[in-house]
Amino acid sequence: MKILFVLENYYPFIGGAEVLFKNLCEGLAAKGHDVTVLTSRIPGTSPSDLVNGVRIVRINTPRRGSRYWFTFLAIPAAIRLAASSDIVHTTTYNGAFPAWLSARIRGKKCVITILEIIGLGWKEMAGMSLLSSSLHRWLEDVIISLHFDHFIAISGYTAECLKRYAKDNSRISVIYPGIDYTLFDPQSSDGKEVRRKLNIEDEFIYMFFGRPGISKGAEYLVQAIPHISKSVANSKFLLILAREPAAGYRNITAMIETLGITNSVILLDPVPRRELPGYIAAADCVVVPSLSEGFGFSAAEACAMEKPVVASNVASLPEVVSGTYTLIEPKNTQAIAGAVEKVYNKQVVHSGKKMFTWSACISGYEEIYHNLVPITRH
Repeated sequence: MKILFVLENYYPFIGGAEVLFKNLCEGLAAKGHDVTVLTSRIPGTSPSDLVNGVRIVRINTPRRGSRYWFTFLAIPAAIRLAASSDIVHTTTYNGAFPAWLSARIRGKKCVITILEIIGLGWKEMAGMSLLSSSLHRWLEDVIISLHFDHFIAISGYTAECLKRYAKDNSRISVIYPGIDYTLFDPQSSDGKEVRRKLNIEDEFIYMFFGRPGISKGAEYLVQAIPHISKSVANSKFLLILAREPAAGYRNITAMIETLGITNSVILLDPVPRRELPGYIAAADCVVVPSLSEGFGFSAAEACAMEKPVVASNVASLPEVVSGTYTLIEPKNTQAIAGAVEKVYNKQVVHSGKKMFTWSACISGYEEIYHNLVPITRH
């Protein structure tokens, strides 16, 4: 089967969506499918490439200003590439319209993966004006209203949110992303080496890793640091933070300076993905203070590493966390501090380990494709 993915960002861009689609695309290619990804070009990448069996076509978009350039600039290439494809696949948000339009023009089936539905929650996002939150909610509504042939939600929570908007629930499926349990293996990750490198051999380490996006809640965790430092005297905050979105990164780093907590924070740029398990292994606790999550890769990866997790009791996170964890009220600095102290005192919930495999994920997508385009079944 020839599958065209229209995605605003793709690896080596960093984010949970990029982890999902990199593994999905490469997994489908490994099973004999012809996979092409149309995406935006980032510095250090070429206009076209072949990576692990996946053909990547990158278009130039302005690196400054609105992210929505991709929505419009991708249309000509999407129409051209859709002509030779059996099915077009996209995701929220900025690749959805060019994918849908190109599929309609070329008479192809079109699938969309819904990463999350924020709905009324847009107005609660930190740093967003009323105009911006209203625009984002309108865009979300427009995407859902487009006639995609199938909607795939990445969690049960996301599916339930989608059903409130979608007209035909029979076109909605839940397929969880996978976790690479070979990579995120607590038995083969050396946290002691990372601790030695960072000179934190004896401290209690609580950790956040990911993007400073508006829904990630990192600012509430930073505000909790002074409280945690008082209750857990030998603690340090390990912050592995992407530099995009740039405004979010500036906000977090400025907050650290303003609060005078620089000595309590170890701030690192994102590490190569193969090294990330070692840093998680070095931590005593991982904090996921999100305001919304469609799935929650950081929570699932920390649980795979058998680390205690403090997570907001919102969206999909209760579905994803397992092992040793505690759930807290979102946007509550005191709750974050109290939960980290509970982990320090070993006062947390214990449960069985949930598993999310890539093999199940890829097979689920294949089944959707074959149901939509049965003549291509091998």
